[in-house]
Amino acid sequence: MPRRTMIEAIRDAMDVSMGLDERVVVFGEDVGFFGGVFRCTQGLQAKYGKTRCFDSPISESGIVGAAIGMAAYGLRPCVEVQFADYVYPAYDQIVSEAARLRYRSNGDFTCPLVVRMPTGGGIFGGQTHSQSPEALFTHVSGLKVVVPSNPHDAKGLLIAAIEDPDPVIFLEPKRLYNGPFDGHHDRPVTPWSKHELGEVPDGHFSTPLGKAATRRDGGALTVLAYGTMVYVAEAAVQETGIDADIIDLRTLLPLDLDAVVASVKKTGRCVVVHEATLTSGFGAELAALVQEHCFYHLEAPVARVAGWDTPYPHAQEWDYFPGPARVGRALVETMEA
Repeated sequence: MPRRTMIEAIRDAMDVSMGLDERVVVFGEDVGFFGGVFRCTQGLQAKYGKTRCFDSPISESGIVGAAIGMAAYGLRPCVEVQFADYVYPAYDQIVSEAARLRYRSNGDFTCPLVVRMPTGGGIFGGQTHSQSPEALFTHVSGLKVVVPSNPHDAKGLLIAAIEDPDPVIFLEPKRLYNGPFDGHHDRPVTPWSKHELGEVPDGHFSTPLGKAATRRDGGALTVLAYGTMVYVAEAAVQETGIDADIIDLRTLLPLDLDAVVASVKKTGRCVVVHEATLTSGFGAELAALVQEHCFYHLEAPVARVAGWDTPYPHAQEWDYFPGPARVGRALVETMEA
């Protein structure tokens, strides 16, 4: 089976989808001739032409607004916002138009739109290139929110997102773009972990939205994570020796609540890990759900490990994001509670 980076897997997903369905169009800032700032769309314009893969003006509201019109008309746009930090000018279009279209039209129109965005840290981008805004979208009814943690899932989930009849926010962790990440380091390493997550099949396949994956099976504690933090959690578990379940959520909305509840009821303890700031982050929703559904099974309070509630200088990126040491302390404290 071919081994691909996440960038290659994402590009392959768009290539496969464009080849199978002429309604799929790809556009955004520099995604055509240049192939995207991270090269996720490299070669697509040469293969499918300038009407299927093209550059847009530097206007996120224009990119998303045009895509919503295309989706309502019957196309399936997959657009790129160059960094998740740049999405705010388009937020009204996403919330007020894309997410509501099915309901406002009583089902007469749908919005089969994918908004791809590089998210989180990994390039020392600081406050303007390293934000993790997933909670802003999980609060919006009518959207789906996806965060893959490996190339296999990135391809399968993106194909599923493109084929979905409703708008999908597809967040791509930058730290995982170019290769393996074992959680101990601030850069990609080789080889991939025991899961062989770099293996990606050729051709068409899809990974269902709304289904979590168990990355490690354990009985003492549950770790809920997504994206880059899956590997940080794995590293923390290795360093502490705690027998933990690690659940990779993959899709935040709709959430695989059954998988979360089953794991926490089995272990009786839960630690939530995410890269975004702590206050009002998605981890707060996860903690509330675990308390609501697993209260009588819990042996300790639900713990959260997240980014600091403050903007941060570029040079302090690796102190800002949760690392194995911070996650490991939370695991130990939860076991001792």
